[in-house]
Amino acid sequence: MQTKIEDIVEKAMRLMVPDTKAWSEMLAEDVVVDFPYAPDLGWPGQVKGRQAMYDHIANALTNMPDLTFSNLRKYPTTDPDVIWFEVHGSANVPSTGKAYEQDYACKLRVKNGMIVAYTEYWNPAAMRAYEPD
Repeated sequence: MQTKIEDIVEKAMRLMVPDTKAWSEMLAEDVVVDFPYAPDLGWPGQVKGRQAMYDHIANALTNMPDLTFSNLRKYPTTDPDVIWFEVHGSANVPSTGKAYEQDYACKLRVKNGMIVAYTEYWNPAAMRAYEPD
C-alpha cells in the first residue's frame, strides 16, 4: 500500500511542468530547497520560500519547456514525513537544440501535507545541453 508521502511525490512530478503554480502550492511558505551541485556551475545552491522556488522553476522551464519525467522510483523511509526518490528528466533545449537527459536523486520532507524541505542531486555534466557548439 502506498503512503501519503508517495502520493505527494507523484503529484509533484505530475504538476511541476504543466501547472507550476499548482505545484508551488504544494510547497510550505518557508520551504527550503537545496541543489548541492549547482554552485559548481555558478548557480544558487539553495532557494528559500514558496515564491522564490516558483520563480526558480518557472525560469528553468523557459529553457526546457517540454521537460518530462519518467521512471519514478520511490524509497520510503522509517520516517513517514521523509522519502527518497529517483526520476529521469528529458527535454529539448530550444536555445541549443540539444537534448537534456538527467537522472535526479531527491530527498523530500513534508509537514502537515506540505513540502517543507527538498534536496535535488543531479549530474552537472548533463548541463552541457545548455552550451552552444
